[in-house]
Amino acid sequence: MSLHAKLSPEAMARLQVQKRNSTISSLLISILFLVLLGLILSLFLLPKTHKEEVVIVTYSYDQEQMKPDPKPIKETVKKKPSSPSSSVTTVITSAAMADVSIPVPEVEVSTPSTDFGADADFGSGWGTGSGSGSGSASFFNTKTNAQRVAYIIDYSASMGGKREQLMRTELARSVGELKGRIEYQLIFFAGPVWVAGDKIKGGKNSMTVVTKGNEEFDWISTGGAHGFKPKDDKKLQKPEWLKASSKQIKQSIKLIEESKLVYGTIWEPAIDMALRMSPKPDVIFFMTDGSCGGNMVETAERIGKKAKKQGVIINTVAMMQPQTKDAMLKMAEKSGGSFTLIKEDGKPYDKNGKPVKLKG
Repeated sequence: MSLHAKLSPEAMARLQVQKRNSTISSLLISILFLVLLGLILSLFLLPKTHKEEVVIVTYSYDQEQMKPDPKPIKETVKKKPSSPSSSVTTVITSAAMADVSIPVPEVEVSTPSTDFGADADFGSGWGTGSGSGSGSASFFNTKTNAQRVAYIIDYSASMGGKREQLMRTELARSVGELKGRIEYQLIFFAGPVWVAGDKIKGGKNSMTVVTKGNEEFDWISTGGAHGFKPKDDKKLQKPEWLKASSKQIKQSIKLIEESKLVYGTIWEPAIDMALRMSPKPDVIFFMTDGSCGGNMVETAERIGKKAKKQGVIINTVAMMQPQTKDAMLKMAEKSGGSFTLIKEDGKPYDKNGKPVKLKG
């Protein structure tokens, strides 16, 4: 058995109003939810529609429109140049337009900047002299710029008299004028070959060179004055370079004045001793008053080629011996050096027989 309550008309009316209000509220809430959901999705999922606008700035130089005041700058620096160089200024412009025009002055520099190389980062400069480790040396008629100079001088017995006096005077003067950081060595030759300061002992055909360090080098002759050679080809003297200090130069001049003349005359072993030095000499001053025996021209040509191959220049001096002119000239020419002939009057002459002024 079921019971059914029957509502009054007023209650039914109120129920319908509540039902309608509930329906409308639900619809509004659903619509608002959907709108909010759409806004959230648009922030995270939808692509950006905003595009940044790139502004390109350009600069255009119009000579007709731009007349800057003051006029373009022209600057000229007049100083004594130290070394030829040039500087390039690079101007970078863009193809964009700018609101403000910027004038580009023209600057002309006629000489290179004297600041280059003057600071501590670059040192004191370049060139000959004490700054670069090289210097100058002169011997009789020849003057040269070099870092290392070897004097190979004939101290044979035939150099006595006026020749000896002239040779010692000029050699002492040349060594005495060495300056800067130049390095040098004095190599004397006759039958044997030795470094200035070494002692020579023995007889005519057998001599021994005793160095300052008591090392001995034996020389023997197989054919008179021109037949000397080292007794042991595997044991050869190798000189060391000397610094051109005041003390060392004084010692060398003393040796030049006091070293005794020795029997014999050979050329090639003396040049070979200089070429064994390390580093090799830049220039050799080679002076002799006599023949080396055999075919002198052939020997001189061989010596000159050997020196040239090793980058060494030989300047030759024939001391009052015209018979050696052709050979000494050939040696100088083959090595890239110069030749001087000292005649009986003690004055130098060139290869054509013309007198030249003695330097120093």
